Amino acid sequence: MASEKQIVDTFEKIAAEIPGFIAASLVDLDSGMTLGLKSLRPEFDLAAASAYNSEMVKQKLKIMRSLNLKTHLEDMLLTLGDQIHLIKMIGTGSFIYLAADRSNSNLAIVRMAVNKNVVGLQ
Repeated sequence: MASEKQIVDTFEKIAAEIPGFIAASLVDLDSGMTLGLKSLRPEFDLAAASAYNSEMVKQKLKIMRSLNLKTHLEDMLLTLGDQIHLIKMIGTGSFIYLAADRSNSNLAIVRMAVNKNVVGLQ
């Protein structure tokens, strides 16, 4: 597991590369607990978002098992009216959850910044 410094450094790099960065967290999949975070909006409840997103990831994995898919979950992209949300798996036990302002960024930028910098967390 990554150290606190590695998590902070990774999120700093990601935030610097994504225009409209809102927040990011490293989340333990089993518990939904936030292992590290960076937020530019104090009103954005990252702990709640992390916990709920862990349930969504678990449901997707359950669906994959029920369909007998012989592959792995890499990431999930969600586009809201004004935000982009990315869930990027880090191994099998954790994931990054990230939110960005859609008017300032796009899916390609978000995904590229996360994929480029996630190496520090694996």
